[in-house]
Amino acid sequence: MKSPSHYLYFNQMLNPSLQIITDNFYKPLGLELTNLEGERESQDYGACTFELNGLQIVSRNAKVTPTKIGQFVTLWKRLNNGPIQPFDALDQIDFVVVNVSAENQLGQFVFPKKVLLEKGVFSTASKEGKRALRVYPLWDKPTSKQALKTQQWQLDYFLAIGENGKTDVERAKALYLKV
Repeated sequence: MKSPSHYLYFNQMLNPSLQIITDNFYKPLGLELTNLEGERESQDYGACTFELNGLQIVSRNAKVTPTKIGQFVTLWKRLNNGPIQPFDALDQIDFVVVNVSAENQLGQFVFPKKVLLEKGVFSTASKEGKRALRVYPLWDKPTSKQALKTQQWQLDYFLAIGENGKTDVERAKALYLKV
């Protein structure tokens, strides 16, 4: 188990949004963050894994891209020194958490593994998944049919952080306690 100073360093230096989320989501929900591990690859996306009350979490920070609506995030693994590949049904993951921000907006997608399998993001025995994903927070207004369809299903798993870091605790519970 990592020391508290390790968590503090990681939270503040490598993934500052994780500290905000820990203070405003996890602690009020009684979720204890443990076994935090930063990932060497995908550091630009704040890539890390951790546990919340024993649930296995993969976490990333999405990035705003200059030419497309929505935010982009990588979502892959590398076994040994092999090529990157999508996560799959056999990976020990309960949720993928994608943190999003824009100007003074902050939010989080809490995607259960089951949903990512159904949507073709994670690989199954019959279909390869994706290595990246575009997410559309509540404040984004996509115009293409595909982007609107994607946003529609994604918003079922979206949690906005309100002003002063406040959020809908009941919604957060519903998302995080739904495995």
